[in-house]
Amino acid sequence: MNGFAKAFFRGGGLLAAVVMLQPVVSASVDDAQSFALQAAEPYVKEGFQVREDYWGGDLASGQKKAVRQQLFKGNEYWFWLGTEVDRAKVSVHIYDSDGKLAEDPDGWEKGHFAAAHVTPKTTGSYFIIVSVEESPEERTHWALVYGFR
Repeated sequence: MNGFAKAFFRGGGLLAAVVMLQPVVSASVDDAQSFALQAAEPYVKEGFQVREDYWGGDLASGQKKAVRQQLFKGNEYWFWLGTEVDRAKVSVHIYDSDGKLAEDPDGWEKGHFAAAHVTPKTTGSYFIIVSVEESPEERTHWALVYGFR
């Protein structure tokens, strides 16, 4: 019998069992994706189809990441950003290929959620800029999902 098993059976069993049952808390981009999808829920009810593909990673406070996406004239798009860090503040903005802000004014930021809306005037490459504005964590996971109609 190994040392762990001996300690378990000598009376430390309950404590060892409790320690073994403690969940491992490990945040991930998958957790952030769950929050981004949560932000999208009300829009799905309005007819937006959420794409299965998404972008994710981790950023330090004040850092930004650019994501390039082909958008088509005649469609309407929402981009939803989320993180699992409750006290983080995130933002998302959409720029055209000339670097001009292209989003509609109805985007929003609510703590660890943010969204940007665009109805492209032309088909082309657009840049979605995600940012962790503030976070209590050294690195904050984020995920960006989008939908169209």
